[in-house]
Amino acid sequence: MEGTMIWFNAAKRHGFIRTDDGERLRVDRAGFASAELLAGRCAGIRVRFERVAPPQDEPHAIDVAVVPLLASRRARLRGRGR
Repeated sequence: MEGTMIWFNAAKRHGFIRTDDGERLRVDRAGFASAELLAGRCAGIRVRFERVAPPQDEPHAIDVAVVPLLASRRARLRGRGR
């Protein structure tokens, strides 16, 4: 699944993700695939994750990773080299 980070508080060791379907999922520090999201501001960052719903707990996200941005194409310069 994919979604957007709402916030993550390092002191509280948890945060929330808004899925593309509009669901709000909790994510704990251990739910991140790497520490890249744990440093600095992460609100608004696109992420990919797995949604799990344990029997006696609310659904949450695991294996959270940043969705890589596609590199934009640069326009060619015209008139050069004439």
